[in-house]
Amino acid sequence: MAIVSEIMRHSLPMLTQSMSISEALDRMLESGLSGLPVVDSQRQIIGFLSEQDCIPKLINASYHCDNRILVSDVMRRDPLTVTPDTDVFELARTMGGPKPKLYPVVEGKKVIGMVTRHQVMSFLNNQLKTCLATY
Repeated sequence: MAIVSEIMRHSLPMLTQSMSISEALDRMLESGLSGLPVVDSQRQIIGFLSEQDCIPKLINASYHCDNRILVSDVMRRDPLTVTPDTDVFELARTMGGPKPKLYPVVEGKKVIGMVTRHQVMSFLNNQLKTCLATY
């Protein structure tokens, strides 16, 4: 059985709810990820901010040159997460549906990494190649 801890990204920037949307987007864009977890001072997850969540607010903020929008105004407060021992095949099944395409990885409520659809697809592709090589 393959588990998320074997494929996840361990290092990633975190967001705080008091951060401006502009600063949060800078971190998101620099990370190359389409979303980032929002954490408290103990790195416990309290939300998630995605590109999709930002676009509607960003249109208005950009037009009016208004940087008063905070992460707390836009973030999802009930983020879906996975644990390090989540089965990669089960996660792949979930990602094949309408659910998010990236998930914070948490131990308890503490964020320890992120797993993306790209990482899952890469794993599945390697599995297929390994399987085919044995035939």
